Amino acid sequence: MAQLFQLKSDFKPAGDQPEAIKKLLKGIESGFDCQTLLGVTGSGKTFTMANIIEKQNRPILVIAPNKSLAAQLYREYKNFFPNNAVHYFVSYYDYYQPEAYLPITDTYIDKEAMINQEIDRLRHGATSALMTRRDVIIVASVSCIYNLGVPLTYLESRLVLEKGKIIVRSDLIKQLVKIQFERVNGEIKRGQFRVRGDVFEIRPMSENIIYRLELKNQEIFSLSIIDNITKNILNNLEEIIIFPPKHFISNAPQISTALKNIQAELKDRLTYFKKKGLSLEADRLERRTKYDMEMLQSLGYCHGIENYSRHLSGKLAGEAPDSLLSYFPQKNGQPDFLTIIDESHITIPQIRGMYNGDQARKQNLIKYGWRLPSALDNRPLKFLEFKKRVGQMIFTTATPGDYENKNSKQVVEQVIRPTGLVDPVVEVRPVFNKEENYSQINDVLAEVIKISELNERAIINTLTKKQAEDLHVYLEGKGIKTNYLHSDIKTFERTEILKNFREGKFNVLIGVNLLREGLDLPEVTLVAILDADREGFLRSQTSLMQTMGRAARNVKGKIILYADKITDSMRRAINEADRRRDKQLAYNKKHHIIPQNIHKKIEEFLDIIEE
Repeated sequence: MAQLFQLKSDFKPAGDQPEAIKKLLKGIESGFDCQTLLGVTGSGKTFTMANIIEKQNRPILVIAPNKSLAAQLYREYKNFFPNNAVHYFVSYYDYYQPEAYLPITDTYIDKEAMINQEIDRLRHGATSALMTRRDVIIVASVSCIYNLGVPLTYLESRLVLEKGKIIVRSDLIKQLVKIQFERVNGEIKRGQFRVRGDVFEIRPMSENIIYRLELKNQEIFSLSIIDNITKNILNNLEEIIIFPPKHFISNAPQISTALKNIQAELKDRLTYFKKKGLSLEADRLERRTKYDMEMLQSLGYCHGIENYSRHLSGKLAGEAPDSLLSYFPQKNGQPDFLTIIDESHITIPQIRGMYNGDQARKQNLIKYGWRLPSALDNRPLKFLEFKKRVGQMIFTTATPGDYENKNSKQVVEQVIRPTGLVDPVVEVRPVFNKEENYSQINDVLAEVIKISELNERAIINTLTKKQAEDLHVYLEGKGIKTNYLHSDIKTFERTEILKNFREGKFNVLIGVNLLREGLDLPEVTLVAILDADREGFLRSQTSLMQTMGRAARNVKGKIILYADKITDSMRRAINEADRRRDKQLAYNKKHHIIPQNIHKKIEEFLDIIEE
């Protein structure tokens, strides 16, 4: 069988990588359902996994714990596999306020969302690729376990248009509208089409192109791709496949059946409310549901259509929804793809926790008549459902959690870096020095002044967003070029901030939790962790080790923990760093290796094209 994936790289596996690749491949061949790659920061875990992917003749799913890391991984895998289909799939909301009801204050909060159209395009690119080819790598966030419509309906709703095919102009218009394309007369945006005589211009959701289709005598005379601005023909085609611009798509029979089932459920629920004397809840539910049903009947779509997904998909109550995982292929009833869970010590708990949080919010909506009980089935997957749908998994992390240690058939250690870099020495300094009346802020200011003078980079890790923003203002007032990064920053802004940081447009990056796992910033020479002795999630052994790892990609790397006492988490993190450092130094001495800085090209993480 021909090899699907073609790995392109200027370097070969080195350090611990060759042995790790060999062991993991053997584990896959032996049918291991779970394996762990315990790779220290800067040891090239992504390159190791790229070598694993090269040997797989099946699609790959890579799950990352946040959008920033997913974007970085997307760029790395795209560079490693330029001739294959590498796609990015994360939540498409720049802002998202979920629908909720607070009974204590009788406050209903309507769903409010700001959808990023460019991320939506990338999501459609991912699902379209999975439907049309096998050499696919999808880099996703945990949003991949959320309800995403029915793959079979999505596939069946596609339009296959071939040159020479017989088609009536009015029928083509109806077909495009039926699969939720919007007809316009002016400028065409993604998910829209325009008709001028017998010439159609269609802009698919998944690509930044316009298809031009010309009919002659009720036959497709020509198919081409045209330039968005000049409208010049860029390429002539024999066939095009157009997928629906929405993942929640239903045909007429499905909608007709769904409406009957929704009506029956509404009747049962109204009977229940009236029996309990809850007339307000009954009236509220009846008005809302009937309005949605009218929209579904006339347009085939309604606001919050995903809440009726159980009826539209024909699933049973409580049955698992179709997520992105359902778009991946199966073989003999089993998942036919490999899943790589990056920074698994944090990603696995995220996946486990999504279901309970979602259900708690929806229970109130149902109890007080804002939604039908079937809305509970518009949900993320439960963890056991997730496990059943992913097949073989490889966890990659520097700090495996309990789940990885307990379930992995083997843990492969990758401590030696190809560059010979060793873990930096960890220095502990007081939060407040009473004798000298000198605080951690005074001390970190002195350190970042030195960093700025040398045009190097520093990361300062704080406990809160407010502290990060306040410290940014304080350092700026002292003439230091800084910026901050936390979860309130939009997806594309995060990637731009990280790129600017690497380019030296500012020297100090301040953050809370996003400056931990996996971020590849080889220019960083100092990592300072404020209040390191505040034991808790943000100052656990795992959190400390992950943050400290940001300084491990530079020969001059230095770590400062500000603490008035050595906590158990600090002690374990420092001891583990010392253990790895001793092993790395011994390896370098034995093989006469001089540590070298990691050099990495600075480039855009995502392929973004503005409207």
